[in-house]
Amino acid sequence: MGIISWIVLGLIAGWIAKFFMPLGRVGVIKTILLGVAGALVGGYISTFFGWGSVTGFNFPSLFISVLGAILLIYLYRLLK
Repeated sequence: MGIISWIVLGLIAGWIAKFFMPLGRVGVIKTILLGVAGALVGGYISTFFGWGSVTGFNFPSLFISVLGAILLIYLYRLLK
């Protein structure tokens, strides 16, 4: 995946994750970073357990990315 694909996937995943677990007023850059980090975390965890990986701009990759972003939001709230 190219950098533009990661940014677009991160933006969509971060926005969807914020819909399920609101963070308050968070800007576009933080949303993209949250989504990209969620894709990395979700991809690592799902690959470790053999559930799949983030391979491109498709529905399974988006689903994994959103779950990873939700996990990051949860951990952020837990630490805060």
